[in-house]
Amino acid sequence: MEINFLDELIQEAEQKEEQQTEAYFDLLLLAIRKLSQQIEYNFHEAEKECSMINNFVLHKNTQLQERMKWLELKLEAFIRERGEKTITLPNGTLKMHKKPDKIEIEDIELFLKKAKPEMLTVIPEQVKPDLNKIKAYIKSKPVPAGVKIIEGKEEFSYKLTGENNNGRKKETGAGAEQDPELRAFV
Repeated sequence: MEINFLDELIQEAEQKEEQQTEAYFDLLLLAIRKLSQQIEYNFHEAEKECSMINNFVLHKNTQLQERMKWLELKLEAFIRERGEKTITLPNGTLKMHKKPDKIEIEDIELFLKKAKPEMLTVIPEQVKPDLNKIKAYIKSKPVPAGVKIIEGKEEFSYKLTGENNNGRKKETGAGAEQDPELRAFV
């Protein structure tokens, strides 16, 4: 069967259309690749910016915390100089308080040999010192062998009066939890 001229033209037109269609969709794939690369670049740049901001905030907050420590030392020196336990000021309260003594078992073998029953907590298959019971025992009797008393140290703290942005009272100072506003976001 002979292919006539009209059939040839139709066949050529279909091939050209198919080639154009493939080229069009190939361009769509190329466009998607470029958009994907742009998205990746944007995320990378955003990470760099966040890192720069975090480093800046950490640096600034470190300076502020050093200044705050210096001011706290001045407050502690003031209350120690006065020899008072509590000083109430318009913007807060300064306090000196002694932490309780701690008990440390230096030689467990020696302690267990001479320990009184009221100084122990017996757990089936296990015997271990009960530090609270030992502490109570020492208040009225001599220190048992193998026990060391670590004297509680005097500690300074302060509490600011007033309210922060959330309407809550803000407690700070030595031993107090850091103000979340001073932490850097990492």
